[in-house]
Amino acid sequence: MYQEERLDAIMAYLQEHKRVSVQEICERFGVSRDTARRDIVKLEEQGLILRTRGGAILPTLSKRFHNYAERLQMESGEKHRIALLAASLIKDNDYLIMDASTTVLFAAECLTTKNNVVVTNSIDIAAIVGRKEQAKVYLLGGCFHPAHRFVYGQRAIEMMAEYHADKLLIGAGGIARNGLTNPSEEESHLLKEMMKRADQVIVLADHSKFDVQQFVKVAGWDQIDMLVTDREPQGELAEALKQHEVDVLVAETEKHR
Repeated sequence: MYQEERLDAIMAYLQEHKRVSVQEICERFGVSRDTARRDIVKLEEQGLILRTRGGAILPTLSKRFHNYAERLQMESGEKHRIALLAASLIKDNDYLIMDASTTVLFAAECLTTKNNVVVTNSIDIAAIVGRKEQAKVYLLGGCFHPAHRFVYGQRAIEMMAEYHADKLLIGAGGIARNGLTNPSEEESHLLKEMMKRADQVIVLADHSKFDVQQFVKVAGWDQIDMLVTDREPQGELAEALKQHEVDVLVAETEKHR
């Protein structure tokens, strides 16, 4: 077996088992310990694994952070189904907080209710809701992030602290056993303030966010009331949601409609 083929096989093993020892590589592929160590070094140089004493593990921290345009295109069918279900939870006259996630943006497009008041840090959501019947929009001020099209910073946090709403619709960079995570510390500070200012916190996240750990923890599941998603969570994530009595709503797929 060539090294590249062996490296692919080692990565496949790691995807299933999360860790591998030098001895396991020797036994599975019939190579010496020196060869196994060279394979581990090669994978680490490619940024695919982390070396540990006697072996290797997959990194647990997700560093993917797609720009706004890319996120609009990713898993858009799933996001639209989640958005429709989330929009059905909104009633006439509800006061809402909406963060700048793309799934929440789709939910804003799906709103059919009247007389909603929306506080948001997303310029696109502000424009969408502003076209709704008798809706009122409060756009937070502060520093504008052009790549991700949201407002953030201390001024935005101070403004958010002045409001209170019935419901918060919030996305997530990652959701795992310990709660919601986000790649941006600056945005996370604002998201934490949003969560303090709503009676009901509703998370919108498709299955690609399951078991993803990102840089900053935004909230534990004890701070979340509802998760709207496209697949039933499994394993440790499902156990954590059950333990904290988070209501899980699963959007129907096209074939089940």
